[in-house]
Amino acid sequence: MTSIATVPLPVRRKSPAATVRTARGFADRMATRRSIRDFSPEPIPAGVIEEAIRAAASAPSGANLQPWRFVVLTDPVRKRMLREAAEAEERAFYSRRASAEWLEAVAPMGTDWRKPFLETAPAVIVVFEVHKGPNSPKPYYVKESVGIAVGMMITSLHLSGLATLTHTPSPMQFLNEVCQRPSEERACVVLPVGYPADEVRVPDLSRKPLSEVMVRL
Repeated sequence: MTSIATVPLPVRRKSPAATVRTARGFADRMATRRSIRDFSPEPIPAGVIEEAIRAAASAPSGANLQPWRFVVLTDPVRKRMLREAAEAEERAFYSRRASAEWLEAVAPMGTDWRKPFLETAPAVIVVFEVHKGPNSPKPYYVKESVGIAVGMMITSLHLSGLATLTHTPSPMQFLNEVCQRPSEERACVVLPVGYPADEVRVPDLSRKPLSEVMVRL
């Protein structure tokens, strides 16, 4: 039993063939998604960020409390502040805090503390988890809820023809100052968004086959 108003489910059932065809087509399109670090400074169409965030905000969340905040940075000065602060943290991380095991794992990718994409990308979305505060209730399953929302946003941007990168500087407290957010909001991911740079190249990676990632009981 529910104590809130209900409405009919706004989804129509597909035929079995259409169901499989839709799932296969979606999987094929998502298989082309790649993270990039070289962005074109070309502006992106007005409205696409808003629609991607609208899709993200439709994600399921614990008790429907929707514990997320999406801060969109497009101002060059603000993006410069973000890059400088992120690189300061990343420089310390790579030189002192990162384990040898982690550095060895990412070495083939060629990543380091330098993060020029935070300035080059026309937009950067900083996603915050919203925890209990003066104007926000105690949330439930925050990381799970926000993680699902971020995945839906990345999917929307990819299907729109844009590229993204999931950047997670460590630690992230500096993002509250850069983005002017209160302490009950905690950053979880930084997402540069834009078109790939001309002739961009990405690592030749493979995905695990379905037989390795799926278990049927």
